[in-house]
Amino acid sequence: MKNDNKYNGWTNYETWRVNIECFDGWEENLEPDEARLMVESIIEEDTSEGIARDYATAFLGQVDWDEIAEHYNGEESE
Repeated sequence: MKNDNKYNGWTNYETWRVNIECFDGWEENLEPDEARLMVESIIEEDTSEGIARDYATAFLGQVDWDEIAEHYNGEESE
């Protein structure tokens, strides 16, 4: 069963939200793992251990990092 949760043209809400919050205006090429590590670092720096960080980490688990990288690398997603 396909889960179709597209949001504003992105794979899902989580991918869209991370894109606008963390990468809007980004002008360099971006690798998926690099993007994920950057956002994980923001979460670690801005939150203390506990439920808020746990929820934020779970939220990041739904992000399509490949789609974000493709967007900034000028590649078309399939």
